[in-house]
Amino acid sequence: MPAVASPLLDYDDYVRLPGDKRYEIIGGTLAMSPSPSYFHQEASAVLFTALRTHVEANALGKVLSAPIDVILGPNDIYVPDIVFVSHARREILAKRGIVGAPDLIVEILSPSTRERDLGEKREAYERHGVHAYWAVDLDTEAVLAWRLTEGRYGDLARLTGADALTSALLPGFSLAPEALFA
Repeated sequence: MPAVASPLLDYDDYVRLPGDKRYEIIGGTLAMSPSPSYFHQEASAVLFTALRTHVEANALGKVLSAPIDVILGPNDIYVPDIVFVSHARREILAKRGIVGAPDLIVEILSPSTRERDLGEKREAYERHGVHAYWAVDLDTEAVLAWRLTEGRYGDLARLTGADALTSALLPGFSLAPEALFA
C-alpha cells in the first residue's frame, strides 16, 4: 500500500495551535522550540535595544522582537528573535504579524534550533528575499552575517570581539559583537 503524504500546514493551521508553545511552520512542517536560555535572552535584549534605539533615532522603520509572526508564504511562518522593517516596506506590517520579507532578520542560535536556523530557515529567508540575515552564535561568541546580492546570500561575514557589526540597511549603526556576550 503506498504511503499517504501528510498535508502541508498553512497559516490557518498555525493560528489554531495551542498558545502556550513556540511554533513555526517551515516548508509546511510544524516545528517547535523550547523557551530560550538566559544567555539567549540577554544577547537578544542587548541587540534589540541597540537596533531599536538607532532605528528610532534615525526614523528608519520598525524593530520588533519575538514573538512576532513573519509570514513569508502560505507554508513558511517564522518567529525570528528580531526583525527590522524599513519605512519603505511598512506595508508588510499587518495586524496578524509581518506578511512578507523583512529587511533584516536576526536569529539567536540555540542548541535545539542551530541546525534549522543555519539551514532551512537561512535558505527560506534567502528564497523569500530577506535583505540581511544575522545569526548570533552564543557558543563561538560570533555574529554570522549574510547580505542578499542578486537574489542570493553572498559571502558569510563572521564577526567577533571588537569587529563592527554594520549594515547598509542601517546607516550609521555599529555594534561590536563582544557587547552581546558580556
